[in-house]
Amino acid sequence: MPTPHITEEQVLDLVEQKAWAQIAAAIATWHPADMADLIEQAPDEYHRTLFDLVPESSRPDVLAELESDTESDVVRSLTNIELSDIIEDMAPDDAADVLGELPEERTEDVLQLMEVEESNEVRKLLEYAEDSAGGIMTTDIVAMHEQQTVDEALQAIAYLDTNEQFYHANIVDADNRLLGNINVWELLRERERNRALADLVHRDVIAANVNMDQEEVARLMVRYDLNAIPVVDNGNVLVGRITADDVIDVIEEEASEDIFKMAGSDDAELDGSSVFKSCVVRLPWLLITLLGSVITSIILRHFHAYLSGIMVLASFVPAVLAMGGNTGIQSSTLIVRSLALGTIRKGEILAILGREIMTGALMGGICGGVIGLTARFAMIGQTDQLAFPAANVGVVVALALFSAMTFAAMFGALVPLVLDRLKIDPAMASGPFITITNDISALLIYFGITIVMLSRLA
Repeated sequence: MPTPHITEEQVLDLVEQKAWAQIAAAIATWHPADMADLIEQAPDEYHRTLFDLVPESSRPDVLAELESDTESDVVRSLTNIELSDIIEDMAPDDAADVLGELPEERTEDVLQLMEVEESNEVRKLLEYAEDSAGGIMTTDIVAMHEQQTVDEALQAIAYLDTNEQFYHANIVDADNRLLGNINVWELLRERERNRALADLVHRDVIAANVNMDQEEVARLMVRYDLNAIPVVDNGNVLVGRITADDVIDVIEEEASEDIFKMAGSDDAELDGSSVFKSCVVRLPWLLITLLGSVITSIILRHFHAYLSGIMVLASFVPAVLAMGGNTGIQSSTLIVRSLALGTIRKGEILAILGREIMTGALMGGICGGVIGLTARFAMIGQTDQLAFPAANVGVVVALALFSAMTFAAMFGALVPLVLDRLKIDPAMASGPFITITNDISALLIYFGITIVMLSRLA
C-alpha cells in the first residue's frame, strides 16, 4: 500500500513526469488493490504502461481488481499470449469475469492458449449467467470423500495447490454429491486419526444452487453468517463455492444498481461515461417527469377559474405537492430496501402496507394541522374577500394535505410490493415514477377536497 514516504498523489505526479523507473520502485511492494487504483486514477494513455510496471506475480490480482472500463483498456492492449499467461494465474472466477467481457472469438483464442485443465474450469464458469451463483463462484474448492480418514484428509489439505483461504472441507459421496462439511479445526483437534470423515461430517450444510440469483446467495450468507457457501447443481453435485469477498462485491453492486434506478440513472455513469451516454441514460426518466409536469399544469389550468376567487388556496399547492412526493419516496425507499434485504415475508405484506398507511396518516395529520393553522392566520385581514368563513380555508388545506400524504404513503409502499410480486425490479418504482404519480394524485385530491368542502362550508 502507499506509504508515508510516497503517496498515490506523488506517484501520479511521477506519471506526468514519465519517471517510470521511480514508479516501478515505489509500487513494487504495494497491495494489488492499491496498484489497480493507481492505474485507474492515471490518464487513459498510461494504463498499459503502468500495468507493465506491476511486478509480474501481482498482475493477475491487479487485473482482477480493475474497474471494467480500465480493465478493458488494459486487456485490449495485451496480446492473446500475454493475456493467457495472466489468466492462467488468476482464480477461475476472476478469469471468467475477464474473459466474459471479451468477444467470443477472442475468448476462444485465449482459452486455446491456456493449459487444458485451467481452460476447462473457466469454460464451465462461462456457461452460467453472470448474475447467478454459477457466475460468481470459483471452482477452486476443497472436497473430501466420506470414506477418507482424518489423517488422509489432513495430508490432502497439506498438499493443496491453492492460495484461497478456507475454513471448511466439503464432504462428498462417490458421485461427488454434497453430504456436508467439516471444520478444518475439528480435523486438527481430532485425536483418532483413523476415524472416517463420515463420522464427523455436519450434514445440515447450507448450499446454493448453481442457478440461484446472486442477490439471494448474498442473503443466505448474511442470514447464516457464512464466510463461504458451497454451490451445487440440480443433482446436488458439488461444483464450486462462493466466498465472502465475492458476496461483498455483489452487495455493493446490487445496492448501487438500486440507488441508480431510484434516481433514474445507471451505474455505467460511474465509469466516466461520455456526456452523450449520460444524457441517453438520464433523459428518458426526465422526459417522463416532464410529461407529468405537463399533466400537472393542465390540471392547474382546469381549476384556474375556480381558484381565481380564492387565490390563497393556490398558494398552498407547492406545499401539498412537495409533502405528498416526499412521503411517497420515503415509503417506496423503505419497501424497496426491505425487499432487497429479504426482510419482508409474504404473510407480512398486508401488515406492512397497513403500517405505512397509518404512518402516512399520522404524519399527514401533524403536517396538515401545521399548514391548516398557517392558512388560517394567512387569512387574517382578508375575510372581506371571501364568501365563507376564513377558518374553513384552514380546514380545507389541512384535510387536503392529510389525504394527499396518506395516499402517497400507501401508493409508495404498494407499487414496489406489486412489482416484486410480478418479478419486476421494485427499484423501478421509486424516484421519478413515484414523484410524478404522487404529484398528479395530490393535486387531484387537493382540488377535489377543496371543491367539495368549500361548497358545503360556504
